[in-house]
Amino acid sequence: MTITVLLFASYADAIGTAELDLDLPAGSTVGDALHLVSRMPGAARVPANPLMAVNERYARADQPLAAGDELAIIPPVAGG
Repeated sequence: MTITVLLFASYADAIGTAELDLDLPAGSTVGDALHLVSRMPGAARVPANPLMAVNERYARADQPLAAGDELAIIPPVAGG
C-alpha cells in the first residue's frame, strides 16, 4: 500500500522534501512508517517520538495505516 508522508519546517529541510510517498506492507502502522522515514538521509533531526497525525487527526505509533492515508510528522511549535 502507498501512503503520503508530509514533513514540515526543519524536518522537511533536513530530509530535503516536504512530501514523499512510502510503500508499506498491508497492516503497517504509523510507527512502521516513522521507522522508514527515520532511516532516510538527514532524518537525524526527526525525534524518535514526534507528534504525528493521520488524515489530519493526531495519531499514536500503533495506529494502523490504510492505502491512501496521509501521515504528517509535525515538529514542535513555539511562539506566543
